[in-house]
Order: sequence, then C-alpha cells, then structure tokens
Amino acid sequence: MSHASMLKARRKRQKTLKLIHTADKQAKRLAEEARRGPAVKKEKVKKERVKKEKVKVEKVKKVKLSKEELGRQEAKNKGGGTAKKSTAS
Repeated sequence: MSHASMLKARRKRQKTLKLIHTADKQAKRLAEEARRGPAVKKEKVKKERVKKEKVKVEKVKKVKLSKEELGRQEAKNKGGGTAKKSTAS
C-alpha cells in the first residue's frame, strides 16, 4: 500500500468513525429526552418597572435679616467666642 492511499484510507476511517460517534450521541440524547417526557418550559414573568416620580423641590428665597436680628446674631457670636476661649485655656 502506497503512502498516499494509506493516508486516504485513514481519512476515510476517521470520517466514518466520527459519523458513527455523532449518530450514537444523537441516539442517546433522543432516548434521554423520550425518557424524561415532553419538556415543560417555565413561563417568563416580566417584572413591572416602577417609574420613579420626580419630587418637586421648591426653592427657598433667602430673606435678608432685619437690623435687630443681625444685632442678635453678632451678640451671640461675640459672647460665644469668648466663652469658648476662656474654657479652653
């Protein structure tokens, strides 16, 4: 047998073995399916998407303090600042 014909025979044998192998696998797969019975698919349940509602935020306008309120704040800041310093030392 020449080398070329030997390679040709080898390729042919490989093809037939592969065909037999795949047919065997397919038969096993079909037998397994038949044994299990008809496939029951689960129904897909779509989750409802909840849309986020935008909360309207009202912008607060800054109000200018009156002279009396400004005076009270200054008094608080001056009095509170000295008290903190005296307790710290």
